[in-house]
Amino acid sequence: MTFEEIVKLTQQRKLEMPAGKNTTALFNQGTHAIGKKLVEEAAESWMAARYESKENLTLELSQVLYYVAVMMADKGISINEVYDKL
Repeated sequence: MTFEEIVKLTQQRKLEMPAGKNTTALFNQGTHAIGKKLVEEAAESWMAARYESKENLTLELSQVLYYVAVMMADKGISINEVYDKL
C-alpha cells in the first residue's frame, strides 16, 4: 500500500465511520487521542530503531505513516498540502 492509498483509506474511514474500527474510535475521541497515538508510534519507532530488528522498525514506521494519515483526515489536510511543505 502506498502513502497515497493510506491517505485515501483514512479519508474514507473519516467519511463512513465504520463501526468496530479502531480508527473510527480515534476519530470519535478527537485530535488529542489521534495525536497521542501518533506520538506513541513515533516513540515505538525510535525504540525499535535502537533496540529491535529491522522488521520491527519497519512495522512501527508503517504505523507512524498510518497515524499521520489519520491526523490529516481528521484535520482536513490534503496530501498535496503536505507535499508542498516537503
